Amino acid sequence: MLRAILQRLLQGVLVLFVLFTVTFFLVKKLPYGPFQQEKAIPDHIRAKVEAYYGLDQPTSVQYFKRLGNYLHGDTGLSLRLEGQPVSAIIAQAFPTSLQLGLAAMVVSLGVGIPLGTLAAAKKNSMIDFGAMGLAMIGICLPAFVIGPILAEIFGRGLQLLPAIGWEPADPRSWILPAITLGLATAAYLSRLTRAGMLDTLSQDFVRTAKAKGVPGTTILLRHCLRGGLIPAVAYVGPAFAGLISGSVVIESIFQIPGLGQHFIKAIETGDEPVILASVMLFGTLIILANFLTDLVSVWLNPRLRTR
Repeated sequence: MLRAILQRLLQGVLVLFVLFTVTFFLVKKLPYGPFQQEKAIPDHIRAKVEAYYGLDQPTSVQYFKRLGNYLHGDTGLSLRLEGQPVSAIIAQAFPTSLQLGLAAMVVSLGVGIPLGTLAAAKKNSMIDFGAMGLAMIGICLPAFVIGPILAEIFGRGLQLLPAIGWEPADPRSWILPAITLGLATAAYLSRLTRAGMLDTLSQDFVRTAKAKGVPGTTILLRHCLRGGLIPAVAYVGPAFAGLISGSVVIESIFQIPGLGQHFIKAIETGDEPVILASVMLFGTLIILANFLTDLVSVWLNPRLRTR
């Protein structure tokens, strides 16, 4: 078990190194530089600014210098925000994206798993067809459609919830963005939970329990739920990282000051340090989420411990 954990950690380090390398050279291939859009800057001043940030050096020198800085925990200075440290930008914006991702994950788990479990318990009934129909609608409707509709109905129309803005201390401002972001993940979770529960319900021990007169609810919740959640758990880890990194549209719709807006602005202006740091942060989150998912899967399925 310990050997497998060490192998996964080494794989994660290798993936981060490849991600860093690919992102660095892709950013260098952008057709514009961080200061080319500043029309009013004379050429000699631009040359001094590029020399200050080390952008006048060969690409290979910049790469190894940037890699060494990352190994020492230095993410550099933003080229767009007047030399503000990238670590400070992330420290300011990322907690909001993380809070939004956690709220959306609560919505996904609270809707997807009960819906999938209910659909499996009522297989081939109207409840099953209705639940999976709702799940398909959640998969097909994109966030930029659901978000404005919810904001218009519950925010501007009924005035029950804030339509825009984000207050960390006011949970009411979390509801509409979290629902918009979490519905698609809830739809996938419901389908995965249904498939896992149906597979578990077809096992011999379930038929034995039914023959002994064990109530159906007890069989479903006590004997089948743990094994039936294995496919859903394998999806939860990457999905959570995806919710945090994929909240750019939601942040734009509801005017949420998260990391996504900084990332988009960095791409528009060629702000290499912010792009690189954001990609590395999101990549680290996905690797950690996959790692934790593997550990939970081993806990749910003891047979994996012997592999």
